[in-house]
Amino acid sequence: MAEVYGNFWTGVVIGWIVMVILGALLPVLGPIIGGFVAGWIARGGVWGGAKAGAVAGIFGAIIIAVILVIFGTALLGGVGFLAGFGTSIVIVISTFLYFGILGLVGGAIAGAIRAA
Repeated sequence: MAEVYGNFWTGVVIGWIVMVILGALLPVLGPIIGGFVAGWIARGGVWGGAKAGAVAGIFGAIIIAVILVIFGTALLGGVGFLAGFGTSIVIVISTFLYFGILGLVGGAIAGAIRAA
């Protein structure tokens, strides 16, 4: 059972890295390929792959939000915290919709291929 969890989180982290690297070069295909990689490593059929791809996208959104809040606070104090926090909310929602859904699609495709 521990191996399943290890594969899931390994897939999520590697899928997220692929999303970040390819997302800059291939705006739509990057998240799909990252989700595919996450789903392929995570295994677990269509649902397991889709879940790994979506979590990889959400992971990226959360990290970007934390970085914005930290740098906003460090540079501008309380005003920077509020600005960073407000911007983070918008970015988390939009990044989830963008990376999360495209990663989910890529992960589901990988899960379907892996299960077949």
